[in-house]
Amino acid sequence: MRERVLGLVLGCVLGAGAWAAAPERVDINTADAATLARVLEGVGPARAAAIVEHRRRHGPFRRAEDLARVKGIGPRTVERNRGRIAVGARGSGGAKGRER
Repeated sequence: MRERVLGLVLGCVLGAGAWAAAPERVDINTADAATLARVLEGVGPARAAAIVEHRRRHGPFRRAEDLARVKGIGPRTVERNRGRIAVGARGSGGAKGRER
């Protein structure tokens, strides 16, 4: 009985750790600046506002790498956030939330 309880507790702890380790994802084509700044590492309020402004002026992003076109966002920032970035709402029937 004791081993069963210990196994159950251990399973819960390990399962919770794996769940907590999964990064939150954000759709860079629909998120507001506050959400982008909160979810993306290395992106503060000014860079998040630049992402939203770039999206407004140039249309939706087609892939995660397109973020590097935004002033202040480089390839390293994109790579660091790859697991957090979703690219959806592309305007022409693109799959929502698809990662690139």
